[in-house]
Amino acid sequence: MIEYALKIIKTLRIPDILDIAIISFMISAILTWFKDRASRFVFFGITLLGLIYIFARFFQLYLTTIFLQSFFAILLFVLVVIFQEDLRRFFEKLAMLGRFRKMFSRDKSFNESADILSETAADFARKKIGALIVIQGKDPLDRHLTGGNKLEGFLSKDLLAGIFDPHSSGHDGAVLVDGDRVQRFGCHLPLSANASEHGNLGLRHTAALGLSERSDAICIVVSEENGAISLAKGEKLAKIASASALRLELEAFFEKNGPHSKQNPWVRWFKENQREKALAILLACILWGVFGYQRETIRREFAVPIEYLNVPAELVLEEPKTIEASVMLMGHTQAFQLLNPDDLKISINLDKIHPGKQNIYLTAKMVKNTSNLNVASVTPERITVSTTRLIPLSVPVEPITENRPPDGMEVESITVTPREVRIIVPQKLKGKRIRIITEPVDLSQLDVQRAFTPSLRYPKDIFFVGGKPPVIRVVVKIKSPSKK
Repeated sequence: MIEYALKIIKTLRIPDILDIAIISFMISAILTWFKDRASRFVFFGITLLGLIYIFARFFQLYLTTIFLQSFFAILLFVLVVIFQEDLRRFFEKLAMLGRFRKMFSRDKSFNESADILSETAADFARKKIGALIVIQGKDPLDRHLTGGNKLEGFLSKDLLAGIFDPHSSGHDGAVLVDGDRVQRFGCHLPLSANASEHGNLGLRHTAALGLSERSDAICIVVSEENGAISLAKGEKLAKIASASALRLELEAFFEKNGPHSKQNPWVRWFKENQREKALAILLACILWGVFGYQRETIRREFAVPIEYLNVPAELVLEEPKTIEASVMLMGHTQAFQLLNPDDLKISINLDKIHPGKQNIYLTAKMVKNTSNLNVASVTPERITVSTTRLIPLSVPVEPITENRPPDGMEVESITVTPREVRIIVPQKLKGKRIRIITEPVDLSQLDVQRAFTPSLRYPKDIFFVGGKPPVIRVVVKIKSPSKK
């Protein structure tokens, strides 16, 4: 077993290390995400089945592998239903990575905000004034909040006292606090579906618990019946004994979600959730050992098209030319799984070619898009390319007609504009007759049309100056037939 592990380590490449690092990061993010979630038990159950599948695959337990493969195919749809809310939150967090939300000063504002919120909650508790205060974390809350009024006011005891005054219109709703600002008031929160587990809860407590189940925000609840202070955080609802205890909770929350200018973010990232990160690295290594470790080298042959690049403007490739070659690729099975055979091609650079016949040797460097595979051989090893110099010519355009003119009409003359076109032809066509004719002009249409713009017909070996055929205009002049 140790020799096998050492063999794997010796064969590690930089792409393999990068592969393990990316998977470790993803697994770490998933483990951290579900650590404090109620659905983590479902996630751990699925992870256990995944480990059993890896075990069965490694020891070639055919029946167990086939059964779990079928199970996982159905489980994909079940996961979307079970983790619907969690997946939505995960993608919201992913979208917020590149955005920088304006944060309040760490040294002053969050201490003041913690003081204001804890003292205000204590005042409300003494007076038995009901209140629901939401402190936003890193998750966006717009889709969870309904109703309410936008405020954007500085956080203060007087402002909160005015909002939650029993005679105020917005005292029954929730207040949204973000840093040192009151963003909205009179908001309605989603209700918890698990409120029965916490006993007989009021509407404010149920709403606070519901938001904590859907985001990383915390909610301060003051009961107007008994003046008790509760804090909803991480799907849990707990009573707070005093204002100082609440202040400590708020400071810890602001410390976690506020800016951390005094500590390097990479150092902080490595210090957080170390157990989950270690487990993620272990699982990533196991996954790579089962699915990513390249045990054997195989060979496969492909028919690959040949493209000729950078042919000098004064030369042209003569037909027939080789358009395909057989390429033998060598590598590991995983590399072939990442290969798209349609992307393979042999590129030959002809920028230094001369007129006449030349032999070109096909090398491995000419084969493009081979992923992590090696080129074992190319067949044929040599091809012959024949080029000829192009010469300019001026050739008249011949109009072609079909059908007869309508009764009472007779063609007097046909004019073509331009009468000649400039072309470039291979030297072998010099002195030979080259015809460039129009598509047939239908004379039966002369009663409704006298000018035509037909396409051109020409040999495939010629090229037009400018790269494309010019627009040809054919005008037919008519006259009345002579009387006998």
